[in-house]
Amino acid sequence: METPVRFRPSGVGRNPESPQPAAPGASQEEIRRQNLGAVLRYVHLHGPTSRAELTSRLGLNRSTIGALAADLVASGLVTEEAPTTARRAGRPSLVVSPRSDRVYAHALSIDADRLRAARVGLGGSILDLREVARRPGTSVVDAVGPLADLVRDMERSVAADALLVGGAVAVTDTTRDRDGRIRIAGVDETLGAALAAEFTAGPGFVAGDLADIAGLAEHVRGVAAGVDDLIYLHGDLGISAGLIIGGRLVIGHRGHSGKVGHMVVNPNGLPCGCGSRGCWETEIGEAALLRHAGRDPADRAAVAEVLRAAADGDRTAREAVERVADWLGFGVANLVNVVNPDAVVFGGSLRDIFTAGADTVRSRLDAMPLPVSREHLRLEPAALGRDAVLIGAAELAFDKLLADPLNVGVVGQPGADPA
Repeated sequence: METPVRFRPSGVGRNPESPQPAAPGASQEEIRRQNLGAVLRYVHLHGPTSRAELTSRLGLNRSTIGALAADLVASGLVTEEAPTTARRAGRPSLVVSPRSDRVYAHALSIDADRLRAARVGLGGSILDLREVARRPGTSVVDAVGPLADLVRDMERSVAADALLVGGAVAVTDTTRDRDGRIRIAGVDETLGAALAAEFTAGPGFVAGDLADIAGLAEHVRGVAAGVDDLIYLHGDLGISAGLIIGGRLVIGHRGHSGKVGHMVVNPNGLPCGCGSRGCWETEIGEAALLRHAGRDPADRAAVAEVLRAAADGDRTAREAVERVADWLGFGVANLVNVVNPDAVVFGGSLRDIFTAGADTVRSRLDAMPLPVSREHLRLEPAALGRDAVLIGAAELAFDKLLADPLNVGVVGQPGADPA
C-alpha cells in the first residue's frame, strides 16, 4: 500500500500528440515502452482512434504503430476492430480503443458533506458511482471506512478478468465540526495508514487536495483541455485553487499550495476560521453569499435558492450576488497579476456564483490587472461539474499505467510483463 502523497503526475503537461524524446542512451526496450505509453495515453484521452491517425499524430511509422497496438491488445489494455464505416477506397485502418469495460481505477472523493466512490474505466468513463452523506464532524481518516464499504459494494459486480490499475482519493481542505465551526482539513500522513488498513490488497492509493485534482480534470478533459497555464478555483465550505503552470501542478512545500481562500483582501473584514481576518473566502464563500442575502450562513442548501432568486430578479438576492462577485473579481485580478494564466476556471459553488455575476467579475478584470496579464485571459465555468474530482482522481490513478503500460501486465497479474 502506498502512503498518500501530494502528486505530480508524469503525464500532466505532456503533449499527447507526440512521444517525449528518449533519454540519451535509452535502450530499444525503453524506447518501445515509452512509445507504448504514448499510444495508450492518446487513445485514453481521445477515445477510439484509427491506426492512421495514431501514425499521423504521434509521428511514428505505420509498422511501429501496428506493432505497438498489437502489444497493447495482447496486454488486454485495448481492442482493435475494423471501422464501422469505410471513408475511402482500399483496406480500412483498424481502430484502437481503450478497454474501458475491463481496465479501471478506483476514484474516491472526500467532499465537505459527501463521500463518493467511483470505478472509472480506461478512457475516462465512469462505470459505477456510489455515495453517502458525510456526517458533520467526521474526520478525513474516519471517512475511509465508509468509502471502503462503497468500494467493496462496487467490486461485487466487477468481472473476474477485470484489471484494477490503481486508486486515488481527492480530499477537501475544509470541513465542519459538529457544532458548525469550519476547520482546515486535508491530506496528511494518517490518511495513508487508514487506507492501508482498509485496502490490504491491490495497487494502493495516492491522494491530493480536491481543488488540485478537479483542476487536473478540467486541464485534461474539461474546459481547459490543452491550456497549460491556468487557475482552477473551487468553492465549497472554503475556497481553494489548483494551479497548473507550464502543464504542471504547483503543489508547494508538503503540498500546501493553492490556499487562496486565505489570501487577505480586506484587513478590516470578518474573522476567518484560520485565525486571520478578512480572508478572501470570508468575502466570496457560500457563507458570505448567504449572509448578504439574509439567510443562515450554515444552510448550504440555501445557496441554490439565493442564486435562483437572483436570476428571478429578487433585489436582495441580486445585491448579494453582485457583492460576492465583486470580491471574486477583486481576488482573481490579483491572482492574474501574480500567475499570468491563460484561463481561470470556476468550479464547485464558485461556478454558479461566477455564472450569475460574470459581468461584475469581468468589470474588475477589465480594470485591475496589468493589460499584459488580462488581454489573453479566458474566464470559464467548469465543464465537468461534480464529477471533476472523480475524473481527476482517476487520471492520477492511471498515470503509472500510461507511463509504462507493460509494468501493469496481463489479465489478473499486476506487475507481469507480457513480453
